[in-house]
Amino acid sequence: MPIITPGTQQWDAFVRAHSRAHALQYSAWGTLKGAYGWQAERVALVENDRITAGGQILYRRLPFRLGWLAYVGMGPLVTDPAQWPALWAALDSAAKRRGAAFLKWEPGLYLNEPPPDIAAMGFQVSPQTVQPPRTVILDIADDDERILARMNQGTRRKIRQSLKNEIAYRQASAAEVNRFTGMMQTTGTRNAFGVHAPDYYRMAYDLFAPDHAALFLAEHESDPLAGVMVFTAGDCAQYLYGASSDVKRNLMGSYGVQWAAIQWAKARGCRWYDLWGVPDEDESVLEAQFETRSDGLWGVYGFKRGWGGRVIRSAGAWDRVYNPLIYAAYRLALRGRES
Repeated sequence: MPIITPGTQQWDAFVRAHSRAHALQYSAWGTLKGAYGWQAERVALVENDRITAGGQILYRRLPFRLGWLAYVGMGPLVTDPAQWPALWAALDSAAKRRGAAFLKWEPGLYLNEPPPDIAAMGFQVSPQTVQPPRTVILDIADDDERILARMNQGTRRKIRQSLKNEIAYRQASAAEVNRFTGMMQTTGTRNAFGVHAPDYYRMAYDLFAPDHAALFLAEHESDPLAGVMVFTAGDCAQYLYGASSDVKRNLMGSYGVQWAAIQWAKARGCRWYDLWGVPDEDESVLEAQFETRSDGLWGVYGFKRGWGGRVIRSAGAWDRVYNPLIYAAYRLALRGRES
């Protein structure tokens, strides 16, 4: 089967039509990460001039000139399980040409089909993830009343309160992204977690909106209250970035703006809404500890748990090793960082 480096339009059309489409496999994601230290490459199998399988690989230099890390996130994509051997042969060949010491694969969620046997493909469980492996998924295919009925009482009440507080909810323009980035810095400081530089969010908006993303803002009397940037691919929307200010938090703008984003995703034909990232613990542990913990993703679990979704774990992170010595040094460095 011929192997090609597809153009962006051809590649994005393939991703968009795939049953496991994801924003992180769009060429725009490669462009975004390319501005922040990564390099992107797309590899595809074709039949009769039509892409039938492929993946976007991101590369990043390892420290001390030890080669490259190759990373495939939320892909690659096949249209027939029989394509896996040929596709991985092509991806491995591309990664080795770049001097990759190993390839990290995060297949993502399997909502419509069973996952492949990843270990049988020659991968081993990775000690490090890039994306949060556990998330909360909402089914938004029903009417609003059924979606609301699945939420807990507190979240449902806060959404309704947020819609009665004379808050303006709107889909933002490019000129208003700075209002969101300002709230992102506030959120990062308040919750003690890292956020990207303002230019990162501006670039993400410019690359993905309006075709594959939208930014929603909540404001009250010209005061920005909250914002969410949501991405769509196929039948799933991903809530990747969210922020809130320190003013008028009693108005519950964070709930109303999330509800506005869900409405937008529904209108675009999405079946699923991915709240993107909770602590990587079983649901029983999450429920037992969320009221007493605020470190890491614990601070957002209390918000996300109330939306009536199900906690689901992705296929996790897996590594394919090309250079055992460098990979051993990588694992040793991770253990040193954790100690």
